Amino acid sequence: MTLYILIALFNGICIVTSRTLNGQLAQQRNAFYSAMINHIVGFAFLTLFVIAYKDYQSINLINIPLISFVGGIIGAFFVVINSYVLPLLGVMLTSVLAICGQMISSLLIDIINEVQTTHLLLQLMGVGLIIGGVLINFRKKTK
Repeated sequence: MTLYILIALFNGICIVTSRTLNGQLAQQRNAFYSAMINHIVGFAFLTLFVIAYKDYQSINLINIPLISFVGGIIGAFFVVINSYVLPLLGVMLTSVLAICGQMISSLLIDIINEVQTTHLLLQLMGVGLIIGGVLINFRKKTK
């Protein structure tokens, strides 16, 4: 379990590092250019990875439901949005707002899918506290 926690923490470091680098590139060019470079490099890396591990034999695009491709569109949109807002809001605020959005949408998805939880009230309070913290931080910066 500890290994998975460390991997998840490393994933968080990768996300912030990627956002920062994409934001810097977006400042030099624009958000769409940054997202395009991000996805071209990512595609090249994943292609090499799949070829190296000979996993390409299991890929059958015909049997993949069309809705599954929406994730790629959302991922590209995510990179464009982050590349655009990060230079304007900063790394910390962009990250906190993104996490807040993830928590809200995760809660809504769990509620819609009727996932049984004994901690719904605590989860709602946690999201509320994060939103409150963001609002307090935002008010201090605008005064």
